[in-house]
Amino acid sequence: MAMVYSTEDVHPRDAVSYWVEVVTRSFVKYALTLRDKAPFRASVRTSRLAGLTVYDYQCDPHGVGCSAANISESDNDDVFMFLQLSGGTTASQDDRHAVIERGGILFIDPQRPFTGRYGEGGRLVSVRMPRQDLEARTGNAAALSCRALDGSGPVAGLAFGFLTMLSDRLDGLDDTAAAKIADQALDLVALAFAKESKTNGVRLSSPRAMARMVLKGAIESRLHDPGLKPAVAASAAGISVRYANALLAQEDTCLERYIIGRRLERCRRALEDPAHANRMIGEVAFSWGFSDLSHFIRRFKAEFGCTPGEYRKSTQRADAL
Repeated sequence: MAMVYSTEDVHPRDAVSYWVEVVTRSFVKYALTLRDKAPFRASVRTSRLAGLTVYDYQCDPHGVGCSAANISESDNDDVFMFLQLSGGTTASQDDRHAVIERGGILFIDPQRPFTGRYGEGGRLVSVRMPRQDLEARTGNAAALSCRALDGSGPVAGLAFGFLTMLSDRLDGLDDTAAAKIADQALDLVALAFAKESKTNGVRLSSPRAMARMVLKGAIESRLHDPGLKPAVAASAAGISVRYANALLAQEDTCLERYIIGRRLERCRRALEDPAHANRMIGEVAFSWGFSDLSHFIRRFKAEFGCTPGEYRKSTQRADAL
């Protein structure tokens, strides 16, 4: 069950101390600095998936700093991956400096001092991963600290899309399904890091997991192309259509359904994004590979229970509240 914490629940004068307490509990003790005296607003939705914890943050601009003294008061031995949904974030750790904007990915090791700043309109998803589970796939996690990945890459883009949708899809999963999805998430993180940083030696949970991740990466990088068919996707991943369908059958889907599902999800996210509010629904659909508007509307309603127009209006009303 997801838990939500918000500064809206406390008096404005207590907002900063409340937020520091909330984040300290989930992350590590640190100092928070504001650039002005305006009321500070922030919220986080927390969900759990087997050994992973997923945090969906929204916050006003602020700076953070974690010292060696802060770390000595914490027993947190996990690694954090931040995925920027809007706004921008800067960070420094181990003499490395990183800047991520929308679509970017950043790793932070809470056992090492760091500083950072969250920009205007910031929204992030953070995934807390057990260090031993991640290092079993990537080796020493120190190599990941303050490493930024470009989420536009095929594998990193797949990791970004998969991980950012987790917090909305975790309710109702049984323990077996949750454990399998957590393993896949860790495999995907390791594969994205290895692909984008050009390192070798990634150890995934199974050879089939690697084949499935490569297949999904090939699909994700071609979703804009209306010519992306099952045979094209399988060929791009270097496998047969039959084997690709067998890999996806473990997730109760097939190549064709998976491609359509990913396109629908991309469209859904665009329709709820204020940055795309002026785009026509047909334009959104065509930009993600649909070539027939009526077909898109039928598939969208079957998937999400309402038409694209109704979905956009409902998200706009929610934002206005």
